[in-house]
Amino acid sequence: MSGLLEAFQSFRTIYCVCPCCNKLMRFSDIRLQYEGKTPETWLDKYESKIVSLQKKEDKFQEKESEMRKKATEKGRAQVPALVKQSFDKDLLKLPYDPYDIKALLHPVDFVVFDGLEQKKMVDNVVFLSKKTKDTELNKIRKTIKNTIDKEEYDWKIARVSIDGKIKIE
Repeated sequence: MSGLLEAFQSFRTIYCVCPCCNKLMRFSDIRLQYEGKTPETWLDKYESKIVSLQKKEDKFQEKESEMRKKATEKGRAQVPALVKQSFDKDLLKLPYDPYDIKALLHPVDFVVFDGLEQKKMVDNVVFLSKKTKDTELNKIRKTIKNTIDKEEYDWKIARVSIDGKIKIE
């Protein structure tokens, strides 16, 4: 590095005459200008590509949120059809929004929170299950029905902490 510094300092001791104004000046004070077109170097090409890429990124970021919104809407529009494909044909005949139906599977097959998706307010909670010949399962379901009929149920909130402890409120 010191060799480069010495070279620049030695430029202060070299004098030259300006061809335009015939002034005497130090070589280190010269400001070079080139009137013709300079040949493109690899650095010029690289910087040009960086600028082009930045413009494309800016344009994409402008459209990104709109694209995400459209993709979300398209995906949501496809979900009811996919949900209906996975449901039993008997369930499809019921007048419930597929988003309102949640699977429990045992002892009750499904719980419907009627009105949840459309109105963001539950009008009715419905338990759905197919008929079965399993006597034990039928007994359990009957006790659930009796509990609801007698209004012997409660609403509790369970808080699960990070360490896995459960607190019932």
